[in-house]
Amino acid sequence: MDQSDWQLMRRTPLFGVLPREVSERLIEGPGARAYEKGVLLFQQGTPAEHCYFILEGWVKVFRSSADGHETVVHVFRQGEIFAEAVIFMGGRYPVSAETATSCRLLRLNGARLRDCISETPGLALSMLASASQHLKVLVSQLEQMKRLTAPQRLADFLLTLCTNETVACSIKLPYEKSLIANRLGMKPESLSRALAKLKPLGVSVLRDEIVVETPNTLRQFVAADPEGSEL
Repeated sequence: MDQSDWQLMRRTPLFGVLPREVSERLIEGPGARAYEKGVLLFQQGTPAEHCYFILEGWVKVFRSSADGHETVVHVFRQGEIFAEAVIFMGGRYPVSAETATSCRLLRLNGARLRDCISETPGLALSMLASASQHLKVLVSQLEQMKRLTAPQRLADFLLTLCTNETVACSIKLPYEKSLIANRLGMKPESLSRALAKLKPLGVSVLRDEIVVETPNTLRQFVAADPEGSEL
């Protein structure tokens, strides 16, 4: 781990309040680990023993039904921690987690984290703040699926990947389109149709790269009343 890794951790509610030596005690092994795409980090229903911090890459969290159907709950990105709430509460993982891309992750020891909570009560509030952030994101996703059309949901997702709202941006999709479709609550064919409907708004596609000519136009489209949208 280098200084930029530590700076990234310090921006989170959880690690922002911990002295570095305490954070180091929570990290298992030599530090950051590299993972290939498609590695199962933990499985739904197994005892919760670790949570993870993403230094690089994307991780999908999903639930599996008895018939094998997979529903993506969320896709976490660089600078985010996940599974800390279940570590705080104890018990079993309610979801599974798998690397959606190649990743660099920190695996945090759950037992040590609970010990730190006993030693530093303020840490419990930080964990609640972190869990609250996740809940806010999930509620926002649910609201979007209820309120926005498929093209609007896709446009909003693309905006989260744009680094500048005023100039054209080229986006290399972080993971496959089928996972993006699942994350946005639509089928792959619906994603293709949504992309086609965004073309008049300056969105063009070339394999796994998408160009957004005017991000502000997309933002106005997302904010528009779905009832009155021509798309």
